[in-house]
This record gives sequence, structure tokens and C-alpha cells, in this order.
Amino acid sequence: MQKSSSASSLGPDGLNISQLFFKTIHKTAPPSSTKRNIKISIIGAGNVGMAIAQTILTQDLADELVLVDSNSDKLCGEMLDLQHAAAFLPRTKILASTDYNVTSESDLCIVTAGARLMVGESRLNLLQRNVALFKMIIPPLAEYSPDSILMIVSNPVDVLTYIAWKLSGFPLNRVLGSGTNLDSSRFRFLIADHLDVNAQDVQAYIVGEHGDSSVALWSSMSVGGVPILSFLKHHQIEYEKQMLDNIHKAVANSAYEVITLKGYTCWAIGYSVANLARSILRDQRKIHPVSVIAKGFYGIDGGDVFLSLPAQLGRGGVLGVANVHLTEEEEQRLRDSAKTILEVQTQLEI
Repeated sequence: MQKSSSASSLGPDGLNISQLFFKTIHKTAPPSSTKRNIKISIIGAGNVGMAIAQTILTQDLADELVLVDSNSDKLCGEMLDLQHAAAFLPRTKILASTDYNVTSESDLCIVTAGARLMVGESRLNLLQRNVALFKMIIPPLAEYSPDSILMIVSNPVDVLTYIAWKLSGFPLNRVLGSGTNLDSSRFRFLIADHLDVNAQDVQAYIVGEHGDSSVALWSSMSVGGVPILSFLKHHQIEYEKQMLDNIHKAVANSAYEVITLKGYTCWAIGYSVANLARSILRDQRKIHPVSVIAKGFYGIDGGDVFLSLPAQLGRGGVLGVANVHLTEEEEQRLRDSAKTILEVQTQLEI
């Protein structure tokens, strides 16, 4: 199945209606060869994949949007539902197919597909099933779009980003995971709510694993350019470390709370991934905490592991990792986070 967002331009008598509808301008030149459309492919048409698709469409980030899923009926329904909103959205060509050839020459491939945890199933067994799924997803994406950037959203995102890198054969700068970009947004929201300020004025990162061993970088947190902990210390204002730990725990539990209340998360991750796509495709060179190769940073060694670090993103993918100062305690926690992920990776057959 492959469908397009535009119906055939041929009328019942075989005439090209567009040629009849518009008068030709004489002495025209073909489009410039230096200009090209932006194509984004999303693998997985579940709640997360469709939230990402909807956000990308409303933010006018792509000229062509491709959806790929194994469930052809749902896929076609989602595509039609988006197409029917064409009059309210920027003009974007929408394609959907179960065949990966539709993703050919994508600028960005976003993978959201993943197996769900079954009752009584271990996390390791779930991960092994996801690895098997990625073996069917990543190679054709790399084949049809050898120059694209791969962004992994499926969980556990850090390990699966590593898997995607190994399976794709892509250079390290063109494989990243959505990582803790959303965790950091939740972190900023909670700090802003606590201080009664705008979250956009808060600079704060969650790094490390997108999971239980994540690390809150309190030492570099600032509001309006003012380092908060240094400010409190300078003015001899006491604060309880337990309060900081509680905010971090609230960040870690945010997704679980949403899942408990509505069954799944989708909108926040949709905005988070669109935010990353914008930085990459428009070469904004913004810094985001995303899952990148961490070996060689902050004393992390012993194996290839992907963790979220503040990274600069642009048209070439991951352009570099910001040299953010960490305290000794934060560095140790980051190394512990890397160790946790490496222990899981050693149990996989790649």
C-alpha cells in the first residue's frame, strides 16, 4: 500500500486538469537544482508516532511526511485523517506504506516502533524482542536513505540508539536518541513552577539514562542567567537537598503518572521530537540533552554506550557535546548510569 496526499490530476477523459486550470507562463526555467524538499519518515503509527507526525505538520517542518507501519489498515486510516486536515495545515505531501521503499531519500528518519511489555515479561526479554524488531527496521532505512539522520524514540531509547547505530553502519554524528530532552523539559517546568517563573527562562538539564539512573545537573542550573545554587550560597540562603531530590524524582515519575491516568504518553514527546527535528533540519545549532555516544566524556570508558549529554544539533546531526561543568558527584552518577546501560548491552547478541 502506498498512498499520496494528492489525488490524480487526470480527468475522466485523460486530460491533465492542472494544465487546463492554469495558464502557462512563457520563458520559464526549471527549479533550481540547489533547492530540495525536506522529507521526514516516521516508523510506527502508534500514539507517539502520530503525535510526532501531527506536531511536525502543524509546525511546517517538512515538505513530505512518510508514515510506515506493519498495520496497513490503521496506517491508511491515520494517513487519511491527516490528509483531511489539509485545508488547515501548511502544504505537506503525506505518504503511507508498509514498504520501506517509500522512505527513500529521507532527510530524517524517526523510529517510534517498539514491542510492548507483556504481563510477567522481563525487561531484558522485551529488549531482545525490540532488537529483533530493529533488525527489520534499521537496515532498510539505511539502504533507502544512506545520507539521512536516524532519531530513535523507542524505549529503552539509549540501548536501542546503540542498536540502531550498529545496524545502520552510520557515522556517530548521524544517529541519536530523543533521550532526556523531554525529561529536561519536565525538569524546567517543575523548577519554574517552584520558583513561579517562566519555564523558558530556566536553563537546566537531566542527563544520563532516560530512566531510573538519570542525573539532574543542579550545579549548572540557572534562571535568567543567574546560577541558582551559587546565588543561594552567596546570600547564605539555606535549602534542603531533599527538596532537590524530590523534584528529580517527580521528573522521573512524570511519565508513569501520565500513563497511570490516561494509559500512554504522546503529546509531550511529540513536541519534544518536533523540537529536535527543527534544530536539525533548520541547522539551528541549539543544545539539547539527547542520547549520543558517551565514551570519552566525563571519564566514561569501557565500551560504546549512548547516554544523554548536552549536544549541539544541526544539519549534520550531532555537531558536538557541550563542555558543561559537572561536580564530582554528578560525574560519578553519570558514570554509574553508563555502567547500568553497558550491563544490559552485554546481555544482548549484536
